[in-house]
Parts: sequence; C-alpha cells; structure tokens
Amino acid sequence: MGPRRSAASSRGRLLLPLLLLGVSGFFQSYAVEVDIKDASNATCLYANWMMRFLITYESNNGDYKTTTLNLSSSATHNGSVCGNDTQAALVAVQFGEGHSWSINITKNNETYQGDFMTLTYNTNDTAVFPDAKRKGPVTIFIKDPAGPVQLNTVFVCHNSFDIEAENITQIFWNVTLQAFVQNGTVSKKETRCPADRPTSAPTVPPTSANATTAPTTAAPPAPTPPKPVENPDTGNYSLKSGNKTCFLATVGLQLNVSQDKPLLININPKTTVADGACGNTTATLKLNDGNSTLIGFTFAVKNASASVQKFYLREVNVTLLNRLNGSVISSADNNNLSKWDAFLGSSYMCRKEQTLQINENVQVHTFNLWIQPFLVEANKFATAEECLADSDLNFLIPIAVGVALGFLIILVFISYIIGRRKSRTGYQSV
Repeated sequence: MGPRRSAASSRGRLLLPLLLLGVSGFFQSYAVEVDIKDASNATCLYANWMMRFLITYESNNGDYKTTTLNLSSSATHNGSVCGNDTQAALVAVQFGEGHSWSINITKNNETYQGDFMTLTYNTNDTAVFPDAKRKGPVTIFIKDPAGPVQLNTVFVCHNSFDIEAENITQIFWNVTLQAFVQNGTVSKKETRCPADRPTSAPTVPPTSANATTAPTTAAPPAPTPPKPVENPDTGNYSLKSGNKTCFLATVGLQLNVSQDKPLLININPKTTVADGACGNTTATLKLNDGNSTLIGFTFAVKNASASVQKFYLREVNVTLLNRLNGSVISSADNNNLSKWDAFLGSSYMCRKEQTLQINENVQVHTFNLWIQPFLVEANKFATAEECLADSDLNFLIPIAVGVALGFLIILVFISYIIGRRKSRTGYQSV
C-alpha cells in the first residue's frame, strides 16, 4: 500500500473566483488546487483545474430540465491518495450539499492514465435541483477517454473540453495534472490536450444557458472521441488453507455495466486483492479491485456422493462501491449458473472470451481463463479440460490440414491417370 495522506501532509486550496460572461449574465466558478504529500512531505500528486457539470433531471411535473452544478468555495479533497505501482492514485473532491467527484489514475510501465471518473450529485440540494422528482444521491461512472501520459510529464489543457455520459456533461478547463510525481517536483515537461493544439481557438465553457448556442467567433474544438476499451490484463490469483494452496485462478476480467450508455470497466490485476474460502464441496474466490469493485465466484461439486464427480461455477456476484466512503452503489447476483464444469481433480481452461450474464444490467467478461477451485496439488494446475470454443479451434486445425492433404492426394492421382493415358496413346499402332 502507498503512503496515506494526512491533514498535515497535504493541502488543498480554492483559488479566486473566475467570472465568465455567459449569454444571460455572469456565471461564477471556482478553481481547485490539490497538492498531495507522501510520508516524507514530498509532493506525489498535483492537480489544479476548473470544472462544472450540466445535469438533466426529471422534475415533479414530468418535464426534463438541465441545471448547472459548480464547485463551491468550500470544496474539500478528503480521500485523495498518492498511489504506487500496485495501487491507483485518486483525486477526490467533495463540494456543495452532498456532491462529490473523483478520478482514479493507474500507473502502467512508463505512463499513467485516468481510468474512470465517479460523480455523485445529490438532488436533495434544492438550490441546484429545486423540483427534482427523484430525491437523494445519484452516482454515475464515466470512462476517461484521455490517452496515457508519460511519467514525469504534466498533463495541461487550458481550453475547455467536455465528456458526456448518460444525462451528464462534464466540462473541464485550465487543467494541470501530474500523478506519480517523481522526486517531489512537478515536471516542466507538458503533454497538451487536443483542445490546446495550435489550430484551436480559445473557447468559453458553456453553461446551461448557452450550452445549445453556437459561438459566433470560432467553432469549439471537437471533443476527443472515446478510445475503444482494450482487453483486460490477465491476473494470477490464489487462496491458501494454512500453508497449502487450495485455489488457483488465472483470468482477465471486464465488467459491462449497462446504464443509458454501456460502461466497460477492466479489472486491474495490479490493484486487485484476492480473498475467499476453500471447502470440500464449495469454494469462493472474492476479488477486490482497489476498494471500488467486488467480484465473487462460487464453485460447487456436482453429485458429491457419486464416484465420479465434477465441479462447476454456481454463482457470481458483483458489487460497485463508492470509493470515497465505501458505501454500496449497486449490486448484482446470479446464483443459478452452471458454467465451467470439469472433473474434480482437474482444472478448467478457456482462452477465448466468455460472457457471464449476472442480471439485465451487468455482465462479466472473462479472457484467458484457467481455474481450479478444488484439489490443488503442489501449487500447480492439474490437467485442463478445455471449453468448447477452444476445443473447436483445436479440432479445426487438424481437419483443415487433413482436407488440404486430401485435395493434394486427389490432384496427384488425377495427374497420374492423365499421364498414363497420354503414354498409352503414344504407342498405339496406325
């Protein structure tokens, strides 16, 4: 675990208000500066930015309205952490009447990159949502579309850019961010966002009043298209009973959470901790991805009293947590599965992608799966029983080779027959 931030080792202050002239008048927004210190009081994460949110919500009379949620002058950044090679960095901000925003940032070899953002807005805030039909906190996950940034490089974006998800438009400008700061000094090397390219003209961040009004001086920069989500990295997980390994798993995991727009979340093995329990007839593997996602796999033995026994995947449950306070945002469970069956004492393998339907809104995708929940010997996988998809591939290759050889033999035979006929024709008497 990385060093934890204390009140004495970090600072966050709100800069002077920036007044922006909108279509209908002046609009106020605040900049936030977060400087996180490690245990040696050296800067490990620095961020300075401005943002606001355009949120569409349903009113009591059934109409849909768009409101603007801004950072307040009393914003705090409790829960922000430095991160390290195995733990994601986190920038977290709390503001207004129960609103919060955070972004987790992961480190990968020589780069760092935002993974996903979490926005929680509270419709009980009547100043922002005066007649909201739905009351209470609403949490939205948004995939960060920005690409990786080299370590020891600061990400800078002066012009405004927006990220849309569901009924939310996030607007950012005057952004300076560097995660995993080296030697306690923010770098002078910059990576600029597409909006800051030389061909881009400065833009004014839109408000709910001018969001649909086209600027008269210059067209705003086109938003950066989201990058396609790559397959997740493969992780190796194990459980022990005493000093003996009792559960082995190798798998890449990806969550598909369907909201108004699908959200794909790759489970990062570097930040994932395995827990669970081994038993004679049931075994459970629980994976905790950086305290925000919990995935549980429960296996059982079929016909425990039979002479020949098989195991299978019986249940999968998924829980998404609020990274700031650990509260449950959503939960999904399917305890009526019958997947990944193999003979007891062997392992199950499936290199191809598989999909587990947890409920109508949540799917778990697996890649390069190899798992053995029972009778592990010498900390090694037993002989694997392959899934049908892999078996089909293994069968198709020799079949294709056999068919090709068959055609070749037929062609040789036909050529031989033709050659013999020509030879006989040459010796016929006239």
